[in-house]
Amino acid sequence: MKKIRVAFIFESSNVFLSGKHFDNTYYHFFIDSLNRNDELEMSYFPTKEIFDATVLKDKFDIILLWQNTEFGMPKEILGIQDLDIPVIADVCDPQDAKNALRFHKKWKIDHYFHYYPKELFHDLFPKKFNYTSIVFGLEPSLYQEVTPFRNRIKNKILNSGAIGNTKFLSRIINSIRNPKWNSYRYYTLRTKCNNLPYVDYTSTLDHDFIGDRYTLLLQKYATSIAATSVETTIKYWEIPASGCLTFMEITKKNKGEYLGFVDGETSVFIDEHNYEEKFQEYLDDVNNPKWEKIANAGRKHVLENFNNDKAAKVLVDLMKTMI
Repeated sequence: MKKIRVAFIFESSNVFLSGKHFDNTYYHFFIDSLNRNDELEMSYFPTKEIFDATVLKDKFDIILLWQNTEFGMPKEILGIQDLDIPVIADVCDPQDAKNALRFHKKWKIDHYFHYYPKELFHDLFPKKFNYTSIVFGLEPSLYQEVTPFRNRIKNKILNSGAIGNTKFLSRIINSIRNPKWNSYRYYTLRTKCNNLPYVDYTSTLDHDFIGDRYTLLLQKYATSIAATSVETTIKYWEIPASGCLTFMEITKKNKGEYLGFVDGETSVFIDEHNYEEKFQEYLDDVNNPKWEKIANAGRKHVLENFNNDKAAKVLVDLMKTMI
């Protein structure tokens, strides 16, 4: 079988691809899982600020870009316009989408992918842009074995990650500067959860469980919160993969239904109106076997559908349509 020859371009100082960042999600997908795929022949080009892409001519079937903005990428990719090689790019964070528009033609991007649903991508970018939703992020080796549900903390609910600034003046300033994607709006419900006495909060970095150790923090608790109010993030599959009963913000606003979770079967859905009621229902009956059943079903759902190897296969299938 002839392998697809892929040139992966990124800037050499890109910390997300170092394997030593507090978030190794992208490292495991782009470096580990793509290298494991039998249908790909990966070549990595960690560049400086300027990269001469003419060295790729006649040697590759696909050019893969770490992202469609300058972050983690060279500022200039010379000669890419003259190459007859399809270009696929992972998509930037939503708040950077406006800036990313100028790279569509500049880098001759033919197709985009990310774990966003199509609806969100086309809210951010023109409908004529080609896009495939690929949910990646679970490195299989990190979730092989987890702490039994019965041995975890049950009278507290874990809340982890970034939260919004609750100070009134800061909220006003941030709303003016970035009305849609400021941190309070982004993490509205996650921030509100911290006011509850039975919620244990850990920030993104203020603990020992960063990088590949994050799952070990999650495994201390029977339950944890996945709540981003304007989109869904990797926590939505990291938390259930770690064996937690996941209280999951799923609303029309964050478009989370595309992930295929079922309320009361693979997670417990919450929103800004019912979250305290849902938490109390659990806390009043923590030993009810239904909670472990939901946690196990959620773990099965994400490990089967959102693991990096399956995501790599979807990306390979996309590449085949372009060469």
